[in-house]
Amino acid sequence: MNTSKMIKVTEPVLYLSGVHSMGVIGDPGCEGLGTYNMKVYAGALEESSHDDITLIAGDLVPAGTKHYYQMIREFTESLAGNDVYCLRGNHDTGDYMDYFGRKNYALLTENFAVVVLDNAARTFEEEGLELLKEVIAREDVKQVIVAFHIPVPNHFIANSVSKEEFGRLKKAFGAWKDKVKYLLCGHVHSRFEDEVEGIPLICTGGGGAMIEDVSKDIRASDVEHHVVHFYEEDGYLRYKITNLSEDCYSRERADPMLRQKLEEAVEGELMAHFKYLMFSDRAKRRGKDKLASLFRALAASEYYHARNFYSVLDRPAPFAESVETFVPGEEFEYQYLYHMIAKYAREHKNPLAEQAYTGAAAAEKEHAGLLKKATDMDGFEEGAIYVCPICGYIMAGKTVLERCPVCGGPGRQYEVFEG
Repeated sequence: MNTSKMIKVTEPVLYLSGVHSMGVIGDPGCEGLGTYNMKVYAGALEESSHDDITLIAGDLVPAGTKHYYQMIREFTESLAGNDVYCLRGNHDTGDYMDYFGRKNYALLTENFAVVVLDNAARTFEEEGLELLKEVIAREDVKQVIVAFHIPVPNHFIANSVSKEEFGRLKKAFGAWKDKVKYLLCGHVHSRFEDEVEGIPLICTGGGGAMIEDVSKDIRASDVEHHVVHFYEEDGYLRYKITNLSEDCYSRERADPMLRQKLEEAVEGELMAHFKYLMFSDRAKRRGKDKLASLFRALAASEYYHARNFYSVLDRPAPFAESVETFVPGEEFEYQYLYHMIAKYAREHKNPLAEQAYTGAAAAEKEHAGLLKKATDMDGFEEGAIYVCPICGYIMAGKTVLERCPVCGGPGRQYEVFEG
């Protein structure tokens, strides 16, 4: 008995009984299958499991090799709560058919049909268009979703198939245009809703890839990762879009042993990151530039390892509310913790530790002040931030002291961060 959740389609038309809803996930893997991105896809699979089936609207993998297909299949099988169907995206080349079967096929349910067409090469295959003609002409088919990867021409973006290709698609559904309730696509790492030729077009690419600016009308800051749900209501096929929170997946946190090991891994990787940066600085001061570059690269690698481990544990607040959550920690450090430890170090005649904590407390106070300003995200206007590389003190504003007020480090050495 085949218990696979990720369906390999072997027939051009599949009849699905008991299916009344479908979740759609767009572009989960084209930017890589690392933990940081896959957390979003994991959350999308959990959200989509509320529907009877799931459709992935292309770009499952960054490149179409057996290695990546096996990774996405195993990952999906472990998390999917319903049957998952796929359509081919422009990244899904090579061995796609070995894993997922046909590139053009139709899913027929009791009250609607989904016709999946391959246009990953920016052309619709004749096989798919003929299938669309066949399915949409059926008397028992009343409502159709036509799904493909690359958008048709629309009012928002130019990244689409040509008008001529769209013409071929329109010719295929021809006299049965009224049956086409939705055109559905992915490819764009964002989301928009439009209407073309009187038909609603839904573009969804928010199932794992990082959301990006795609036009002056569609900014990354205005779009969240999401899942599109199609469902029947009073005999009509409708849809809704559910945004995924940044804390959209939490399975690993529920395992106490695994949570502890993840926390230890974060600490270990960050310590290695710091040690490698320190050694890189030492190597650079001695003129060993190639050695310094190696250790900077190693430090960067350890940081990304730490980020992956931490992303499994992280429970971030919604982005608009995030900045204010960092303020209490900074205030506690400079008001209480660091002064208390500095006092202990002084009383026990440990001047280096005292100096480190006193200097850090001064910087943390500035951190808290800047973070309070930044809670007004749209109104935050500090153009340049300066950091003393000797002690870590941070400064902002048009006029900055020529020497660090904490350690006296020269202004010419300040690191400058400009937005």
